Amino acid sequence: MITYQEFRHQPLPKQIGLLYEHGACVMSIRYYGYKVNLYLLGNIYLEVFYNHKKDLIEKILPLDTGHSRMNFYADQIKLPVRIGA
Repeated sequence: MITYQEFRHQPLPKQIGLLYEHGACVMSIRYYGYKVNLYLLGNIYLEVFYNHKKDLIEKILPLDTGHSRMNFYADQIKLPVRIGA
């Protein structure tokens, strides 16, 4: 499976394709002006930031377990203690 380093060096359209073809959407949250979809690609958790107003995916980032967004996820699912990146 692809590593995060390999994934992040791909152009955004290729990243999106890889997620939709090989990833699994775990859940979605609303975060300010975004709908953030949490995906699992192999052993990598990725956040996909979709901007409703612009109707586009703006960025895809590895899950930052130290970020306050974790509170939104933790209320709904149990994530593993160690998350690969």
